Amino acid sequence: MRILTAGSTTLITGASSGIGRSFAHRIAGAGGDLVLVARRAEVLEDLAAELRARHHIEVTVLPQDLNRPDGAETLVAELDAQGLRIDALINNAGLGIHGDLATAPLSSATTQIGVNVRGLTVLTALLLPGMIERGRGAIINVASTAGFQPVPHMAVYSASKAYVLTFTRALWREVRGTGVDVLALCPGATDTAFFDTAGDAAAVGNRRTPDQVVDTALRALRRGTPSVVDGGGNAVVSWLAPRLPERLAISLAERSVRP
Repeated sequence: MRILTAGSTTLITGASSGIGRSFAHRIAGAGGDLVLVARRAEVLEDLAAELRARHHIEVTVLPQDLNRPDGAETLVAELDAQGLRIDALINNAGLGIHGDLATAPLSSATTQIGVNVRGLTVLTALLLPGMIERGRGAIINVASTAGFQPVPHMAVYSASKAYVLTFTRALWREVRGTGVDVLALCPGATDTAFFDTAGDAAAVGNRRTPDQVVDTALRALRRGTPSVVDGGGNAVVSWLAPRLPERLAISLAERSVRP
């Protein structure tokens, strides 16, 4: 856990609100420096000013739209240009869109894939080698409880988060013994701006707070587990869903988010 404290620099995507913002406050409180990434420059600058004043840390703001085809590569090029060494990466940026594939605009599918899958994968692939070379680092990829089963009406979102979960679990084993910790964090419904896009119908169960999700992540990172589900009820459902008969699991998931 010393990787998220004084003397380290953590890059957080989707840092302007919700879980990303909570991670920023927690790491800043421990004395760690930050690189904050999101689309909204003004919001990031306000957050950076607050963190600098309160915790006397270094905060760099790098606005970037990770849905752009070269968004992640451009971001890493800017890190290199500024001489910023990233010790920990929190891939929190992501979005979910509620709606059927056949009736939704094609952009709703491509945007979810671009941010949830491509942006996350590229940032991980480009920043991981430096961590391994230095013999220390941490990567937290934010997946979802939706990644444990297909979710009709959110087919692309659930598939993208299944990718994040599987990708991160495999990566956890690939980097074993290198000094780099890797974790897939799987929140359920959380009280964030996610539902401004996904809609309230996408929420299943009571919403947890971003601080509760961050607490879960940091405990799991200390334990060295490949993945963790936030919340006891969410953990039960995520364990059960893959073990149900296929048609039943899909039907229950559909009913839970039916418009």
